[in-house]
Amino acid sequence: MMMTEAAHKLGFKVVVLDPTPNCPCGQIAEEQIVANYDDEIALEQLCQKSDVVTYEFENVPYTSVKKFKSSYNIPQGEMPLYLSQHRLREKEAATKAGAVCGEYVGVETVKELEEGIEKLDYPCVLKTCSGGYDGKGQVVLKSEKELPQAKQLVEKAACILEKFISYDCEISVIVTRSITGEVTTLPITQNIHKDNILFMSIAPAPVPERILKKAEIITKQMMENLDFYGTLAIEMFVVGEEVLFNEMAPRPHNSGHYSIEGCETSQFEQHVRAITGMPLGKTTLKQPTIMVNYLGQHVEGVKLLEKENLPNVFIHDYGKAAPAHNRKMGHITFLNYSQRKVADLIQKFYHLTT
Repeated sequence: MMMTEAAHKLGFKVVVLDPTPNCPCGQIAEEQIVANYDDEIALEQLCQKSDVVTYEFENVPYTSVKKFKSSYNIPQGEMPLYLSQHRLREKEAATKAGAVCGEYVGVETVKELEEGIEKLDYPCVLKTCSGGYDGKGQVVLKSEKELPQAKQLVEKAACILEKFISYDCEISVIVTRSITGEVTTLPITQNIHKDNILFMSIAPAPVPERILKKAEIITKQMMENLDFYGTLAIEMFVVGEEVLFNEMAPRPHNSGHYSIEGCETSQFEQHVRAITGMPLGKTTLKQPTIMVNYLGQHVEGVKLLEKENLPNVFIHDYGKAAPAHNRKMGHITFLNYSQRKVADLIQKFYHLTT
């Protein structure tokens, strides 16, 4: 939906494929094709109706994109999907592209799990290679106590075992590479999670400039070495003077939503510019910005906050059909508010429905 708003601003028309009738994007796009993401007949119909095709969801089958990219204009290609859909492939590719990762091993059997734990030691984290998000599909192993749960996960799916990283903070770098070769990054954010769901992104990240510069250089290097186009969100851990790759998403990302009001060019507009060959815009931060997600249980409190009509507070409703507990329903952007002030407002209004 937010990408469509940016595309309209630039004069483009949009056709969207989504399995949910009247989905948020479909509410404002010129046309919606209602079909599953693996429906290749519908996907080709989308391609035929479009001059440029992009994806904003990493679970589109990479095989379909690979099939259609030779006949239609899909600048991102299938590789960002192929890598980001599998955590082990993703880590291996990131390492080859110039990033530094924490220790990890691939795990497909209980024996490999036990060998991996012996190598990495506790604490460590077991994640399914495919699927899982917002904390789903993973087990944190602090001791042998969690081993039975981890064994159950391995028996269901191929996994990656990662050494638990005690990090100072998590940051996100949103990098965009145009089909013309231009590369830009948004101001880096610090991310704060609650219950494994992104809660707050702070721009600029309150991290020393030398570390942010290092993260930016690594991210641009990765984008070029992987030969990706469009937008890539890379989450990293700051550990002392080091920045460690965590994961990537081949699309505009929740942690970059602050850029709609906070930057001269939003991540959505920049992505559209990149895949259509337009000059990339400036990504300068207009003023310090904090973005906070709100979930299904916060909707009523957010409505009350909206009635306060506070200056430089922007509420984005995603237009989802029905609120549900822990389902992201929208976000709020605060321009030039201190983190303490934002925390007080959130406590005042969110607690009404938590």
